[in-house]
Amino acid sequence: MNSATASQPYQSYRGLPPLAGLATHAEAARPGLSVEACVARLKRYHYAFVRLHEILTARITAEPIYELKTGFSHHSYLCAEHVAAIRDRVAEMREPPLGLEAVPHPALQVFFDEILAAPTAAELLVGVYEKALPALDRELQRHLIDTNPLADAPSVRLIRFARFELADMLAFGKQCIASLVDEPARRAMQPWLQLLDACLTESEAGAALASGSRRNLERQHSAKPYVYDPVPKRDERWQDSWNQGVNAESFIYNPEYPPQPKTLMMLYKRLREIDVPEMMASIIHETKGKPWNYYRDMSRQLWDEARHAMMGEVGFVALGIDWKQARITHNWSLRLNTECTPLERHAVLYFIEQGLMTRTGKRYEWELGVESGNPLMATIQDYDWADEVLHAQLGREWYIPQIGEWKKALDYGDKCWSKILSNWQEVRDRGLTQHENWWPAIYRQACRNWGIEPDPKVLAFSESYEGQRADLKTVASSA
Repeated sequence: MNSATASQPYQSYRGLPPLAGLATHAEAARPGLSVEACVARLKRYHYAFVRLHEILTARITAEPIYELKTGFSHHSYLCAEHVAAIRDRVAEMREPPLGLEAVPHPALQVFFDEILAAPTAAELLVGVYEKALPALDRELQRHLIDTNPLADAPSVRLIRFARFELADMLAFGKQCIASLVDEPARRAMQPWLQLLDACLTESEAGAALASGSRRNLERQHSAKPYVYDPVPKRDERWQDSWNQGVNAESFIYNPEYPPQPKTLMMLYKRLREIDVPEMMASIIHETKGKPWNYYRDMSRQLWDEARHAMMGEVGFVALGIDWKQARITHNWSLRLNTECTPLERHAVLYFIEQGLMTRTGKRYEWELGVESGNPLMATIQDYDWADEVLHAQLGREWYIPQIGEWKKALDYGDKCWSKILSNWQEVRDRGLTQHENWWPAIYRQACRNWGIEPDPKVLAFSESYEGQRADLKTVASSA
């Protein structure tokens, strides 16, 4: 062989990107992590995402601040998706059984237990977004540096995608902390933050120990086991939360009213859907021992429902309407969470979803959105309809098998909802609400912004939920 030829560096054909664009030959020539070492790291990431999903889901219901409630809904779903991706990757790497339920290190368990039990939103935010997520992101970044980018390309892909979404989560958390965590609060939590740092240091020091850890990691917030709070809470913008004074379904399905004002009722219904994440979080948190795909799918639906609430918010804002003048009840999520079992809650959810699949359900709402002449309303209802079709499918997959068959499952859902049919009279007699008819105030706002005079018949609408529930059973049966 010619010595000049032998000394030439290896080149791809005509300078094309080598190795499918994954890396240079020099980068791919590093041995990197063994399969065993790679799997051990993946299991740590898996544990972190599982615990973060648990923490964020557990705090949705009782978190009063709407922006945090919806943010936690989004981030818990993202964590669930990354758990699923890591589980699939570990299963590809000579790992039967997978061993994914084992705690990677006892100090890591203390770390996440402490964040779960954080008594204030300030501590929760700092624990999740300044401690847990940055530590996880550092470990993912280290994996990219240490592993062979060609041999371990499937892991590299899922890690890059995880880091992309972690960046968004961290940006959200940073802004929340800047708005909600002042210096006195931060000073007060310093001993606790030192414990979290010690847990991370200990867990990163090496492999899990047979029992305990080398340091004395004395629990603080988690000295007593965490207790889930099932009572939905709302911030001060959500007024008169027991109010059941305006029957939105009755208005929407009354052919005597035109499409334009009906869009206001649909926006109200979308924003009211914030009660679904409040209720679904309790199902997810209290239901143990399911396959991970159950938690991922339920978390997807929870996130969709939070997104629907935000679409309602956006619709009101786009119309220049102060949605706070509507009285958005928490009655549904409160009663389901405190009076029903997780299976009964799921039964009610499925029953409602099936009612929405009829000709008078989501398709009708989308048609109203189109007929209203408001393109945003058409978009909102179009995607709301698509999501509900998915949710009905998820109910068939995860709920019906627990009951037996479709008709029995549907009847059980109807029965469970009838169990909490109406407390309209009770809450009024207790002085919790007078069931104010808030509709005229919302409609007048809209008419001013539309530049029209209120229709006297529309303005006079005053039907409440007394003795009724907010579903389409009556509408569907009479359609």
